[in-house]
Amino acid sequence: MKFKWMAGGAVGVLALAGLSVVLGVVRLPGTAAPGAQAAAPAAGPAATPPGGKAEPALAFAPREVVQPTLARMAAVVEFSGPLVAPQTAIVRAKAGGTLLALNVAEGSRVAAGQALGRIELAELGSRVAERSALLESARAALVQAERTHASNERLAAQQFISSNALENSRAALDTARANLAAAQASLDTTKVGLRDGNLAAPIAGIVAKRQALPGEKVSPEQPVLTIVDLARLELAGMVGTHEVSRIRPGLPVQVRVEGLAEPVAGRVARIAPAAEPGTRSIGVTIELANPKELLRAGQYALVRAELADDTERLTLPVAAVGSTSGQDHVWVIENGALARRAITVGRRDEREGRVEVLQGLSPAAQVLAARFDNLREGAKASVVADKSAAVASAAASSPALR
Repeated sequence: MKFKWMAGGAVGVLALAGLSVVLGVVRLPGTAAPGAQAAAPAAGPAATPPGGKAEPALAFAPREVVQPTLARMAAVVEFSGPLVAPQTAIVRAKAGGTLLALNVAEGSRVAAGQALGRIELAELGSRVAERSALLESARAALVQAERTHASNERLAAQQFISSNALENSRAALDTARANLAAAQASLDTTKVGLRDGNLAAPIAGIVAKRQALPGEKVSPEQPVLTIVDLARLELAGMVGTHEVSRIRPGLPVQVRVEGLAEPVAGRVARIAPAAEPGTRSIGVTIELANPKELLRAGQYALVRAELADDTERLTLPVAAVGSTSGQDHVWVIENGALARRAITVGRRDEREGRVEVLQGLSPAAQVLAARFDNLREGAKASVVADKSAAVASAAASSPALR
């Protein structure tokens, strides 16, 4: 009996131990092991996810950050046009006839008064012969009138003729003298026409164009040659009415002529008194000295006039200003973080590489001097003297060339 009880007790102990093992290993999904809920609060919130990295702060060198500065910015007025030679003369035929000779070609240099060609005036030659004959006839008539009047004076002294006859004789003598003078004037006028057959240069310069060839028939006032003097050239352009009030005669300008590497100095010669109808523009003429005749009439040129500025303006480097959808903006460092600020710009000075800021910035703003890619508003940023540890290029690329 005792053995049976002990055997039965052992079997019961083993059964209870097996049940406890099953209860300790097999538990419902979602339940926690004893003591797990008490360990979670002690761990606290997770600071950085496994494998994650904190975003580094951007560090810019002092040369990469600028502040707006006050500067005077000269306004620039530009206009263009062809060069013209104001000293241009057109040699015209003064009488009709055949062009016998033309002694110069295009590009030839001529002096004032130099013979250029000759026109055959056959009709005028006949007229000269006719006028010469009339002159000789008038001279003979005068000799006869003088002889008759002298004879009548002797007869009147002897009272063989009346005083009326003597007066008639004197009147005939005066008429003969007048006819002789008229014939001489007519001959001289005809000879002047003969001299018009010789073509002479009215000014010194270069033959720019020949409008007739030897052998052609020319009529009075027909152009034969064009001569230009290149020692002084001019350029006529148009300037807006809102800018012309700041331009004065004598203002020095720079003229860039096509074909020349360096600009040429010029000056404002004159300004038109009124605007062109419908254009709201006023004509301005520029004068250029051309003593070596390196420039030619007809060359296209661009005039650049700088107008002095009497106002100091807030300016930035052009490279610091970006544009998105037509809106200009800059990146600034404020309170240790990057911020993008929309600005309004005014004048630009391409030579100095600066632009005027009208609105959107204060003189104390720290502005990035160049445009970087991958900048994010709100990112931590600072200006450091040594960027060996953390540089701006760690999160932003080199300045963008755009």
